[in-house]
Amino acid sequence: MWYHRNYFIIVVTPIVLLLLPFLSPTPEAKCGYAIILMALYWCMECMPLAVTALLPVVLFPMMGIMKAEAVCVEYLKDSNMLFIGGLLVAIAVEHWNLHKRIALRVLLMVGVRPALLMMGFMIVSSFLSMWISNTATTAMMLPIASAVLQQLSATEAQADERELEAAAEDNHAFELETKQTKQEVTGEKPQVIKTQPDDYECKYTCLTQRETEGRKAREQKYELLTKGMSLSVCYSASIGGTATLTGTTPNLILKGQVDKIFPGNGDVINFASWFGFAFPNMVIMLIFSWLWLQFMFLGFNLKKSFGCGVKDDRDKEAYAVMKGEYRKLGRITFAEAAVLTIFSLLVVLWFTREPGFMDGWATVLFNKDGQYVTDGTIAILMSMLFFAIPSQLPRCGGYGYDGEGKMVKSPPALLNWQVVHERMPWNIILLLGGGFALAAGSKESGLSQWLGESLAPLKSIPAFAISLLLCLLVATFTECSSNTATTTLFLPILASMATAIELHPLYVMVPCTIAASLAFMLPVATPPNAIAFAFGKLKVMDMVKAGFMLNIIGILTVNIGINTWGYAMFNMHTFPEWANITHSKP
Repeated sequence: MWYHRNYFIIVVTPIVLLLLPFLSPTPEAKCGYAIILMALYWCMECMPLAVTALLPVVLFPMMGIMKAEAVCVEYLKDSNMLFIGGLLVAIAVEHWNLHKRIALRVLLMVGVRPALLMMGFMIVSSFLSMWISNTATTAMMLPIASAVLQQLSATEAQADERELEAAAEDNHAFELETKQTKQEVTGEKPQVIKTQPDDYECKYTCLTQRETEGRKAREQKYELLTKGMSLSVCYSASIGGTATLTGTTPNLILKGQVDKIFPGNGDVINFASWFGFAFPNMVIMLIFSWLWLQFMFLGFNLKKSFGCGVKDDRDKEAYAVMKGEYRKLGRITFAEAAVLTIFSLLVVLWFTREPGFMDGWATVLFNKDGQYVTDGTIAILMSMLFFAIPSQLPRCGGYGYDGEGKMVKSPPALLNWQVVHERMPWNIILLLGGGFALAAGSKESGLSQWLGESLAPLKSIPAFAISLLLCLLVATFTECSSNTATTTLFLPILASMATAIELHPLYVMVPCTIAASLAFMLPVATPPNAIAFAFGKLKVMDMVKAGFMLNIIGILTVNIGINTWGYAMFNMHTFPEWANITHSKP
């Protein structure tokens, strides 16, 4: 029964839930049936998440909520194009190993002292995860961390052995010198003195015991350091993904839901506005996370952790390992330089499209009469260049030989479709579409209005308390469910609640979106957690103890942010005109 539980869940759950539309045959109840069924399927993962996301295509037309054509249109919005464009850039960066070059360059600048090393890995992981997937970042950074830590441990072991040998030689020389001096003073003739076996045994035992204790202390130290470094990489990857609109899927879901539910919002959530709020929040969260992990796994011995003065042999040898890995990459190639140029240009165009404090280039050139050019337009335009620019400069004499021994007469492009097909997570596109379809169904059926009226009594509770409690709820829920499913389910409800109590929708939607990425406590919560759990020889309690405090830090940080600089950025002191919508039943 247990091994076949998924089949029972798939069949039994919809039958049991049919009581809801039968007892209350209203559009709201029918839409609620579809949402609850999808929520249970998503939480139990009895079917692939992307397959569950297709249920609105079947349920909404059959229940008379929306026409099939209207439902299908929801599965490919502007947010999906932004997601595809951002991922194409990430795939190009990974394909040409540009991310590894950036990572090793930064680590060489930071150094190999434990605290600085952890800081360096966290900075690199968070920066990379802003642009490429959190999973890819973690999978790349952990082997580098492991190699550096193994070299540090081996070098320290060799240094300890040298110290023990030196100590043994010093003791022996000191004994000989003492005996010779005593004979010279007393005028005694040199005598052959036989050392008792007990003396040798005592000295040998003391040195062996010292060596054993040193080895145990070293092993314990590097076990903790490995755990701390593994957690620092996976946690900073999750934290870094919150800083950009394309960094993680919940951010794109927020943009899509805001554009769907509040069509007249004036592009309030774009790449520049999200970065302006989320990047400072990410930096603060990263600093406090580093301090907490430093306290848990390294302690606060500043001299040992940060180091003082000249580097010793251990630091130099560990540094040489990273230097060797960097040299293996060779000189920067034309392909890497081209990818870096396109990536940099994309970021600049995103920031300057509509910066907020002035008219951007898109407003001046294209968007005078409406939002024609969006962040998704730029992402697709720049990502198409990867298929149009060659990976090598033109030259005579061919471009090497292929697998069949034939000369290659033209260089391949920076990207080809085979690479994209293998690395593109197509399932996320369906997940995004499923969320947009749920939001549309809730609006058409009147469920959004019903939820808003039901949550109206929350108006008597202070706004900051509502935001704090909702973040706690979302952060708890996302520990046992994917962050994509969590934001898809919660954001439409939060939008309805905010409209009903006349609270700025972004005041609760933005913090809860970031809270959905704060899955730090369980190995199964996110793929980066699972990778670190297997790689760092962690126990579940190690992750629970470290992750619980990071959840608290993240929730407090994002709520402080939304009540300070976020409050001013999004004009949250007033209820926006674009949020003052009227829901009507079909």
